[in-house]
Amino acid sequence: MLRLPCEFAGSSYDGETGPSFSDLRQSILTNGGIIHPIIVNKDAAGQLVVIEGNTRTLIYREFDRLRQKGTWDTIPALLYENMGAETIESIRLQAHLVGARPWDPYSKAKYLDYLRNIQHLTFAQIIDFCGGNRREVENYIQAYQDMEGYYRPLLDSDQDFDHTRFSAFVELQAGRITDALLSHDYTKADFAKWVHDRRLHPLNTVRHIPRILQNARSHEVFLKEGAQEAMRVLDVPSVGVPLAEATLEQLARALCRRITSLEYGDMLRLRGETGSEEKDVLFDAKDAIVGLCEDIASSSNT
Repeated sequence: MLRLPCEFAGSSYDGETGPSFSDLRQSILTNGGIIHPIIVNKDAAGQLVVIEGNTRTLIYREFDRLRQKGTWDTIPALLYENMGAETIESIRLQAHLVGARPWDPYSKAKYLDYLRNIQHLTFAQIIDFCGGNRREVENYIQAYQDMEGYYRPLLDSDQDFDHTRFSAFVELQAGRITDALLSHDYTKADFAKWVHDRRLHPLNTVRHIPRILQNARSHEVFLKEGAQEAMRVLDVPSVGVPLAEATLEQLARALCRRITSLEYGDMLRLRGETGSEEKDVLFDAKDAIVGLCEDIASSSNT
């Protein structure tokens, strides 16, 4: 344990208003301290300098100054002596550019489910520990339960379990997705089988289920060949429709299709151009679309 204060080094602290700082602050307060020690160098003059952990040290100082309940005048630390500049930069690079491997979304959801349904923590306590918001936590827990309850039983063995398909079950939590399933007499078990059989591939096609099921032809193609082929049916442009007479839906689909197929070189060209009419029109279109979407969202809430 290192008694505060000590000097800071490295990148300067850049404010306390960001969500990551708030989450870290609340987590430290809830846990009564930090889990990973800060790293401190004692130089030739005997001065203690924080090499890694400036923000955590600042939070401890703040809690100590505010006389927050707990022990905040000392902080867990790994203490080194007379580290050279190369070693110091190596530690910073490892901490900030490589860092600890984060949990994948499925593992995070499994832990949230454990906290809620095994440890019986309240949602407020879980958010204090892990950050985020209640809706996100609820969706992750339900997605985990859906994947375990409907997807895992389809597998021949646990070795076949593919946690990367978890995102499909997160998308399933959107009300419009579940409503689309119910309105066409499908269940979560059907959805899990689509995921297992790769009818929903890539997984971001889940969000298009309402459109796919609504259209008789795309619905039929989806059940036989999957979502990607079904989307091609939906995206077939109407033949012979002049641009001025195209519907908003046709124009929006055409624009989305063109943007997603844009070559990387074209994007770099647009980025580098100044005074480009094409670039100006794209930003005009963006403003018009955002304004319309805001008006639609506003009117739907009144």
